[in-house]
Order: sequence, then structure tokens, then C-alpha cells
Amino acid sequence: MIWSDEFNGPAGASPDPTKWSIEVGGSGWGNEELEYYTPRAANVALDGRGHLAITARHEIYTGTNGITREYTSARLQTKGLFTTTYGRIEARIKLPAGDGLWPAFWALGSDIESAGWPNCGEIDVMESLGSDPFTLFGSIHGPQEGTSRDYTLSASEHSASSLASAFHVYGVQWSPSAITFTFDGSAYSVRTPASLSPGQQWVFDKPFFLLLNLAVGGSLPGAPNDSTPFPATMLVDWVRVYD
Repeated sequence: MIWSDEFNGPAGASPDPTKWSIEVGGSGWGNEELEYYTPRAANVALDGRGHLAITARHEIYTGTNGITREYTSARLQTKGLFTTTYGRIEARIKLPAGDGLWPAFWALGSDIESAGWPNCGEIDVMESLGSDPFTLFGSIHGPQEGTSRDYTLSASEHSASSLASAFHVYGVQWSPSAITFTFDGSAYSVRTPASLSPGQQWVFDKPFFLLLNLAVGGSLPGAPNDSTPFPATMLVDWVRVYD
């Protein structure tokens, strides 16, 4: 193991600032998301029981930039603090359920500032839609030659029980030749350079940083509704990286 966070600490404490930075903003994040990400303990804090709690709330919130949103949540990243190239990346997470909720554990190429997205590459270790808490997705995004749009290769895995009812381990085994997506240690999808179509570029041989977030609404999950339970919490037991 070359890096980890076990999220041990008193209830209400912020995540370790030597490992995570907290992103702030409510501009939609390129996905038409409806939340404003804040650094408040109400949205992101240790729970005192060895977990990180990322909590989405239904509330009117106006940021310092003047943007007002009807939901708040949190988004963390290891950008500038930790990157890895290849290895086994895993997190043990209990997901929230409810229409419009979109929890994710993912990674972006550390050259995003210079290369931009999608040229930097993106590995979605885990995404799930709260409207279907029995299904998880593992995806890669990369550049398509001759266009500014990305390509997406996505696979899904079905759980026998709701992902909101217990903790599960979501991971990838990443090597120069393949990215294997795993659920509770079992592989369910493998992507290699041979998986790509002509013009699609493999950009997964460089450092990536990690992200955790709980989005509300957006182009993929759609908007929450009256049945969506708020506050909704994504509990992270640990994140671990092995060489």
C-alpha cells in the first residue's frame, strides 16, 4: 500500500488537508449538476466512527460568487497532494439511494490544467444513480481524434442487494496494458488499448489524482423529486492505493 486514508478522527472534523482538498462552486461542473459544493462540516466531515460523510442537503445556498442553488453537497480531490500511475485503487463506500443522487469515486489525469478534458483522461472507478441503487458503473473517458468531444467506454455491474444497505469495495486494477474494474474484489470489466475504436486515444499511462463526490441532479441522473430523501449521505470507510 502506497497511500491511504482511513478517515479516523473526531466527529465533525474536516478530512486530512494533507491528503484532500475540498472543491467549492455551483456552476454545474460540466454536467448540469444542481448542487453547490461547499467545505462546510454540514456537507463534508468525519463522523467519528471511522468514516468520511459526504452529505447532500436540500437547502437554499448562495456562494461567494453570487450563484444560488437549492442543494448543497461536497467534492474532494487529491490534486496537488497525491497522484499514482498504475496500481490497485480501492474505496469502501456505502452509497445513498434516491432519485437525482449521483455518488462517484473517480480519477483524472494530473495534466488536466495543461491538456484539458478529455485529453487528460478520466477513470470512473465507481458511479451509481440513486434511482437504481442496485447498479454500479465503471468507465473510462478519453479524447477522440478530430473532435473536442470525449469517448466513453462504460460497463455496469448488478448487486444482489441495494448498494445503500451496506458498504462495498469499488476498485480498479490499473496496468500499462489494461484497466480492470472490480466490485468487492471480483472483476466485471476490462478495458485495454484494443478496446478502443479508430481515432480513440489511450491516455492512461501517466499520473492521475483521485476524487470523491456526491452530485445532485445533472445530465445523467436527472433531478431529484419529492421522494428523494434529504439529507442524503455517502459514507466512505477508507480509500487505499497499492503499487
